[in-house]
Amino acid sequence: MSEQKNYKKTLIACYLGFVTQAITANFTPLLFLTFKGTYGIGLEKVALIPLIFYLTQLIIDFAATKFVDKIGYRICVVSSQILSAVGLVLMAVLPELLPVPFLGILIAVVLYAVGSGLIEVLVSPIVEACPFENKEGTMSLLHSFYCWGAVGVILGSTLFFAVFGIANWKILTLIWAVVPLYNAFNFIKCPIERLTEDGEGMSPGQLLRLPLFWLLILLMICSGASEASMAQWASAFTESAMGVSKTVGDLAGPCLFAVFMGISRVLYGKMSEKLNLVRTMTVCSLLCVVCYLTASLASLPMLGLAGCALCGVSVGIMWPGSISISSQKCPKGGTAMFAFLALAGDLGATVSPAMVGGVSNMAGGNLKIGLLAATAFPLVLIFVLLILNKKFTGQKM
Repeated sequence: MSEQKNYKKTLIACYLGFVTQAITANFTPLLFLTFKGTYGIGLEKVALIPLIFYLTQLIIDFAATKFVDKIGYRICVVSSQILSAVGLVLMAVLPELLPVPFLGILIAVVLYAVGSGLIEVLVSPIVEACPFENKEGTMSLLHSFYCWGAVGVILGSTLFFAVFGIANWKILTLIWAVVPLYNAFNFIKCPIERLTEDGEGMSPGQLLRLPLFWLLILLMICSGASEASMAQWASAFTESAMGVSKTVGDLAGPCLFAVFMGISRVLYGKMSEKLNLVRTMTVCSLLCVVCYLTASLASLPMLGLAGCALCGVSVGIMWPGSISISSQKCPKGGTAMFAFLALAGDLGATVSPAMVGGVSNMAGGNLKIGLLAATAFPLVLIFVLLILNKKFTGQKM
């Protein structure tokens, strides 16, 4: 029966799912100064927007361990697209309707953050459950679409604002909302399988009692942290190191980082059958250490920018690779495992940029010192990979 199902439709829907997540994560930050000027919102309030976004994702990641299997993959993933679309639409509408515009923005952010959290929890296990031959390569290619989505949002929005003016940001917000709205219909129609049969997947309690599982969680935290530390500060680093405008900083920093990260994931997706995943991740983690050291210690601005950009290559495989390793080591982990992995990755991605900022402030605003401290994340990642390779080779739970 499964031979007659077209799982390419499932894969396309999942690709667009990650594009949707890239839209919700990367579009609103481009409007922070616009919110300040249009609605008179102070920067201290604007800073709450990404915090609310990521905290909401963390809550959904945790809650998903309880409700996804009960409700079902299809209902949850279709809901993720609808909530993302509704959140984006309300972003353009609510600030004008409510007496407190900032409240309207936060309501919209919470809604599309719920959608984004569900996407993160569901898309990887949906693809993992499909009968594809090369799971590692497919997973890496899948996650590359978040990168291409981020690049598309940054470039597309910058071009739109240059042609039509940033005053028309609401129109662009509605245009971006079309992507998840269209993709909701894709998820309604495509075949979706379950990772494990009812009752076969491990419960959250069973997972939390496994020493191996905690190593996988640490692997995911360090993967998210290694990626986000550079990604979140790439624009500010480029502006300060190169002495360029914010627009140039956005394009040369996070956009270039995302391009290299996407290329890395596509290349691994094509070559994965010839490579050992743990060894490849170890090499990439070593490269990541070199990139962080180059960005933080190089005296030449161009060399620092090269370290920032090439860091995208080194972290590209980390998140999808950690998921693939977890699936191999713990094949009965089920939905709960993927939810915990998403939670761990988001936790790393939330805490690490804050740590970089905090260390930089203590160093008198020196961002290079903050990035130097972030070198700890890929170093710990190498240590965890060595333990997994030495003590858990061939072991499955």
